[in-house]
Amino acid sequence: MKKTLLVSLYAATLLVNDASASSMYERFNAMEKEMNALKAELADLKAKTDKKTTLANDEDAKTGTKTVSSKDDEEDEEDTPKVKAPKDPLKAIKSRITDIEDDIDELHKKTNGNHLKFNVDFRTAVENMGYKMADGSTAGNDAFMTNRLWLGMDWAATDKISFTAQLAYNKAYGARSGAANGAQYESFDWVTSDNAYDDTLRLRSGYFFYKNSTFLGLNTPWTFSLGRRPSTNGHLVNLRDDDPESSPMGHSINVEFDGLSSKFGLEKVTGIPGMYVKFCAGRGMTNAQPRFAVAPYAKDKTSVNDIDLAGLIFVPYDNGQYKLQSQFYYANNLIDANSSIDPTQGFKTVGGLYSATANFVINGIGKEWSEFLDNTTFFISGAVSQTNPNGGQNMLGSPDAKVGHSEWIGVQFPSLISREGRWGVEYNHGSKYWRGMTYGEDTNIGSKLAARGNAYEAYFTEPLVDNVLSFQLRYTYINYDYTGSNGFFGDTTGTPMKITNTMMVPDGHGGMMDIAGSAVKSAQDIRAYLRYKF
Repeated sequence: MKKTLLVSLYAATLLVNDASASSMYERFNAMEKEMNALKAELADLKAKTDKKTTLANDEDAKTGTKTVSSKDDEEDEEDTPKVKAPKDPLKAIKSRITDIEDDIDELHKKTNGNHLKFNVDFRTAVENMGYKMADGSTAGNDAFMTNRLWLGMDWAATDKISFTAQLAYNKAYGARSGAANGAQYESFDWVTSDNAYDDTLRLRSGYFFYKNSTFLGLNTPWTFSLGRRPSTNGHLVNLRDDDPESSPMGHSINVEFDGLSSKFGLEKVTGIPGMYVKFCAGRGMTNAQPRFAVAPYAKDKTSVNDIDLAGLIFVPYDNGQYKLQSQFYYANNLIDANSSIDPTQGFKTVGGLYSATANFVINGIGKEWSEFLDNTTFFISGAVSQTNPNGGQNMLGSPDAKVGHSEWIGVQFPSLISREGRWGVEYNHGSKYWRGMTYGEDTNIGSKLAARGNAYEAYFTEPLVDNVLSFQLRYTYINYDYTGSNGFFGDTTGTPMKITNTMMVPDGHGGMMDIAGSAVKSAQDIRAYLRYKF
């Protein structure tokens, strides 16, 4: 046994000290395996020692004697030269286990304990997309293929402050952006990580996050974060995207944004489950001259103004099963293209936008009626937008404030194939003057939640290998009633026109032209993907 112990300790020492181990993962596994073996050996030694002690006690009890040393024995011990007692094997194993645990703990600190931890989300998708134009012509792509990579990282320096970021790459197979007309819009800051653009790895989100259990002595937990916001794939949109929910409500906001947020938990103060309020603010466009201009980064009087947004999210009730949420914001200095024919002419400032959204969510229908209903999620959401044109400018084709609205309903239920899979169906409708900021939505035919018309969607997501590899099949159909659903906020790209077979507009030269061939009446997208997350 002593020889086995020495070999075990020597092997463990080599594993801990060998800097040439092929991977950190293998080093962790080897040390943990060795530590488990030592623990088993320790348990076995303890059992044997306890057994010997028990037998000795039993023998003494039977004979009524107690083993003592004789005078002769004591004299012999005094005459015998002193030698070092053999090392206690139990103590040696315990010491080695402690050393291995310390080494594992140190490696955790150096790799992912108190330093950046990484995660990978890689998706390969193929889509069949089809468009029917107002004049009856068609367009489409039978197999549009993309690769999308999200590389996440975070670091919790203390129990109160942490850093989180995500790098993103999203590109069509064998393509670079910039070859097609209007391609420069694809690099617009709101969508660069969420549209299939090029092979550049960009910062999709990056911010520091502070949390505390009290605020100014009050029993109010609160948080504060600042940086590039996780403002895409928000509440409800995340269900069909199979993602954790981000901060905003995806019905009206789904764009990348730079700014701050601060959340205050009100549950302990009011006694109402899940109540909180969250304040958000940010900048969507910066007016500044180039670095090597005469006055670097000074305001550029020939360019559009800064775009700023401020709002709040208020959740009055959330007990885990029933949730009521609301969101309000105002964005100023919103933009439109200077020309619908020549995108190189840039943008112009047209005005601001008010927005309000509210939704009701049920996570589990009924009370233990059935396992199927217990794992079913139902939601209904409504949103309203109102334009605020700058003096002399048109917004959505009008100099007056215009109100639009959108309704959205959906249900997600357990898979009919596997235990972990999820299936869902959704429907949404938008009015003539509806306008959201959902340009980053993960729908390549255009944001379905921006539709001025009706949109239908069905999907199922199935795990293939544990929670690591998954498959999704999704069908999206949008039937437009008015043009401009995926445009900006002015009269150039945002004006709603009733879609008919013939759509005559002035040609700018005193005549008329028919634009029905460039107005999409309906669009559909069938998408399948394989996705690896770890």
